[in-house]
Amino acid sequence: MAEMGSKGVTAGKIASNVQKKLTRAQEKVLQKLGKADETKDEQFEQCVQNFNKQLTEGTRLQKDLRTYLASVKAMHEASKKLNECLQEMYEPDWPGRDEANKIAENNDLLWLDYHQKLVDQALLTMDTYLGQFPDIKSRIAKRGRKLVDYDSARHHYESLQTAKKKDEAKIAKAEEELIKAQKVFEEMNVDLQEELPSLWNSRVGFYVNTFQSIAGLEENFHKEMSKLNQNLNDVLVSLEKQHGSNTFTVKAQPRKKTKLLSRLLRKKNSDNAPAKGNKSPSPPPDGSPAATPEIRVNHEPEPPSSATAGASLPKSPSQLRKGPPVPPPPKHTPSKEVKQEQILSLFDDTFVPEISVTTPSQSSLPAVVVETFSATVNGTVEGGSGAGRLDLPPGFMFKVQAQHDYVATDTDELQLKAGDVVLVIPFQNPEEQDEGWLMGVKESDWNQHKELEKCRGVFPENFTERVQ
Repeated sequence: MAEMGSKGVTAGKIASNVQKKLTRAQEKVLQKLGKADETKDEQFEQCVQNFNKQLTEGTRLQKDLRTYLASVKAMHEASKKLNECLQEMYEPDWPGRDEANKIAENNDLLWLDYHQKLVDQALLTMDTYLGQFPDIKSRIAKRGRKLVDYDSARHHYESLQTAKKKDEAKIAKAEEELIKAQKVFEEMNVDLQEELPSLWNSRVGFYVNTFQSIAGLEENFHKEMSKLNQNLNDVLVSLEKQHGSNTFTVKAQPRKKTKLLSRLLRKKNSDNAPAKGNKSPSPPPDGSPAATPEIRVNHEPEPPSSATAGASLPKSPSQLRKGPPVPPPPKHTPSKEVKQEQILSLFDDTFVPEISVTTPSQSSLPAVVVETFSATVNGTVEGGSGAGRLDLPPGFMFKVQAQHDYVATDTDELQLKAGDVVLVIPFQNPEEQDEGWLMGVKESDWNQHKELEKCRGVFPENFTERVQ
């Protein structure tokens, strides 16, 4: 019988709850259709909006704080591994080994203490703050349901009073239900009306305390960490003083590509020296002027003559070609006789200018040809890159300053001292530029000579720092 009674009570409660849900749903439909009035409380609605905003802000703050703590933990692990690496590399006979190990231990303890204090003074407080929101949110929802019940009871009581045939018994029962529904609603409403504004105002003090705690803990952490880092720096400085001869030095990147300027300089030097087994040309018997050397700009150079057979020339694919000799350029103005493709061929990897000895009848303008070639290399021929400013080399791009000494290892490289200022200019042939190397002229040399041919050269970029 007890079991049947229990089942009956349960069934009756379920039926009552179902009936309440149906009544509330019907009331909400009528209110939305405008067939039933709805009790409004604008002040309370504003409190609910503030509550939802406060909950959103608190949830975001909690999420970001957890992310911050995860980052602190990750930094702790990274710092620990870095110190372990130093301990493993620190050889037993090096001075300061015990001090370095002690610093690593203190570093680990400092990170642990910082993380734990953040949890205690920020995260746990944050969790407590947000812990009150679910209950209040549930009570707000329940108040909304009780308000619908109150409106439904009020409408039912009013409909019975306005009916043509009044049933006093039903009216009395409806009035009793209305008073009961109103009492339940007002009790919940009064409590929330007091709590919500108070909760909203508490956010300011909570945010202040939370961020003050984080800022203070981080400040103290960095102060203590700074002391440990300074101690470690002192230990390493002491180690460096005793092993200073093995200090790490900056190295330039290796050069792999062909160096056009270096080849030209070496060829010029080899041509100026007389070849073995050859004699200087003697004046012709008729008393005419001695033969004048001439630089001939050709697409394909002639086979080596007897005057250059003994010279040490760089190997070039163009020297292996066979074909008829190309006649010297006509006796016209050099800027007209040298075609654009001939100028461009100066910068091909396969090009090597030839020097041959000719008679006066072959050419009477060797100096002009040489001058034209020099102007072409400097980028000042018509259609070239332009002369640029008078006080700067043609094609000037920017300035750099040497941070380390660099000893040149080839004839086309600049010798640098720390502090030297270099004016950077472009390569005539971009394909000649090696990775990590720049072309330039030292500012002091340029101010003194104003000649790129004598002063320019390549240098490693990582030995310098841009200053302009």
